[in-house]
Amino acid sequence: MKPHLLILNPLSDASLARIAEYYTVTHAPNAAAREAAIAEHGDSVQAVLTIGTIGLTAEEIARLPKLGFIGTLGVGYEKVDLEAARARGIALSNGAGSNADCVADHAMALLLAAIRDVRRLDVACRAGVWRDALPMTDGVCGKRLGILGFGAIGEKLARRAAAFAMPVGYHSRSDKPDSPHQYFTSALDLARWSDCLVVAIPGGPSTLHMVNADVLDALGPQGYLVNVARGSVVDTAALGVALRDKRIRAAALDVYESEPLPPSELLDLDNLIITPHVGGNSPQALEQSLTQFLDNIGRHFRGESLLTPI
Repeated sequence: MKPHLLILNPLSDASLARIAEYYTVTHAPNAAAREAAIAEHGDSVQAVLTIGTIGLTAEEIARLPKLGFIGTLGVGYEKVDLEAARARGIALSNGAGSNADCVADHAMALLLAAIRDVRRLDVACRAGVWRDALPMTDGVCGKRLGILGFGAIGEKLARRAAAFAMPVGYHSRSDKPDSPHQYFTSALDLARWSDCLVVAIPGGPSTLHMVNADVLDALGPQGYLVNVARGSVVDTAALGVALRDKRIRAAALDVYESEPLPPSELLDLDNLIITPHVGGNSPQALEQSLTQFLDNIGRHFRGESLLTPI
């Protein structure tokens, strides 16, 4: 018999069909379906697929007595109760690196759009305003790029920055001796050095509001902020004040604390660009993420080491 897999995140019919070739699939992509699925199938579920922002709670883990594997489709796992899973000896994997190119692409696109003020120019052009009536936009080449979090996404972003002759600095949990880029021991020190600060660090309690009013003030009135990590890393209220008071020049967000609702307190700002958490979404990234998940879960059921364990 195929192992029983409970999937908690939205997936297309094509992706579900691909997974169903190897597993008995129960798809529960919303809260009501999730509760019903656990109530009906909890005794038979052997594996769970989720994403970081959906997670799996300790109470749900306790209701799945045969659960032996939890995988997250993306790199994040902040809402998976790791302690409860490990207490049961449940194998854990994530999608580390599987969508890093896509997220790095989106981060660079947001950064370029913020610096070149693409949103304002688009609105003006549609209204028939010619360039002579508009302020000159900033240049990109040579700006100092600070990357908060230097995993796969941060490293790929640094490579893209090289094309724009941008010096790169970073802050992460530890220095990477093999990296050619400058390491900073805190987010505050990194912000002081940076012209542009891109957030690419995991979410969770340890990074909650790491980008606060002090960090934004250190970035300064000519500084740019981009967040492609988790909304929880940036203090939304502090960011709103910084943008309104021109304490930073502009921001671009793909993630925000109010997801999936947009951050209503920021929506009237013309120095903000916002996208609906699509940084890791592309056909190529989905293919890589699914392939990596199937590799990990297959390794688990064959008794092999996981490719990307948590």
